Amino acid sequence: MSDSPRTSALAARHRALGSDLEDWNGMGTAWSYSTDPNDEHDAVRERAGMFDMSPLKKVYLRGPDAAKVADHVISRDMAKVGVGQSAYGAVLTEQGTVCDDAILANNGSDEYLLCHGSGESMERLQESAAGLNCDLEFDDDLHNIAVQGPQALEILAAHTPLALADLGYFNHAATELFGHQCRISRTGYSGERGYEVLVGSSAVVDIWDNLVGQGVMPCSFTALDKVRVEAALLFFGYDMTAEHTPWEVGLGFTISRNGGDYRGKAAALASKGKERFLGAGIVVDHSDMVVGGETLLHNGNDVGIVNSPAYSHRMQKSLALVHVHPSAAAPGTQLEVVGEDVRYTAIVNAIPFYDPQKLRVRGG
Repeated sequence: MSDSPRTSALAARHRALGSDLEDWNGMGTAWSYSTDPNDEHDAVRERAGMFDMSPLKKVYLRGPDAAKVADHVISRDMAKVGVGQSAYGAVLTEQGTVCDDAILANNGSDEYLLCHGSGESMERLQESAAGLNCDLEFDDDLHNIAVQGPQALEILAAHTPLALADLGYFNHAATELFGHQCRISRTGYSGERGYEVLVGSSAVVDIWDNLVGQGVMPCSFTALDKVRVEAALLFFGYDMTAEHTPWEVGLGFTISRNGGDYRGKAAALASKGKERFLGAGIVVDHSDMVVGGETLLHNGNDVGIVNSPAYSHRMQKSLALVHVHPSAAAPGTQLEVVGEDVRYTAIVNAIPFYDPQKLRVRGG
């Protein structure tokens, strides 16, 4: 069992479903259940599945200077992110490289909420807030259930007074769900229309149980990896690290050019056009997922590396997110995937692999 210092209030539910609660981000995490991850994958794509995303770290920014700190810590122009809205962006080093990614929500009344993974967001927040009138509060009592899939709206809307159908993409609101105070955000990590329920530990188990009762399938991080690779959603530590510029890993869209007073801005903008490699997707001629870490060859030359592999039983394809030299990054380019005692052919594919126009996640 996990000996992680952080504990989800849902840990007993995960154990009952067969999880050993392996560590991620300092919290025991449901990397697998007794159920088939392909069935969990199907639930997200066809009906509704849910993930315990509580291992994400949640930090409140509060005070008269909270907006200034928010604008400095993330690569978006937060002046354009109004109350009830949020933005996804990169957290940069002074050198303009990516040391984390995060979602930053404007809650109003000089309060923001930053949700981040395993990178350096907290350290950078503390630097940004130094000497300013802004309190930072890490809140591990705040849990996060991500309900994802085409039936997520219908299921949740029946149990909240919030006009959920009117909640825009990357918008959020305080409300109730199954009678419990919470915040619902129209965000997720699946490539489907979905919602994240942010709620305290005292209510999260009852909400989880009610969702199970409504037919929402608990899903493991193994299934999460499948859906996020299909949707070409990045995972810090695999698809990006502090060695990489935003342009190299496909996060150029998060870089505000005219607005925003964020750390590393000048360095990040200066690095555009100097990419050593590009983030891309490949389809591998293989009947299973590759391991990850394999070398990519083009005409016998080393041009990149496999970062995040997954086998999609729905697409019947072995997929991977990779870093590849710009000269070999065009869709249709043939590569070789070379690992220890293995060699496969692969084709560079446009990403995302699934729903390339992102109509499902943005629709409605």
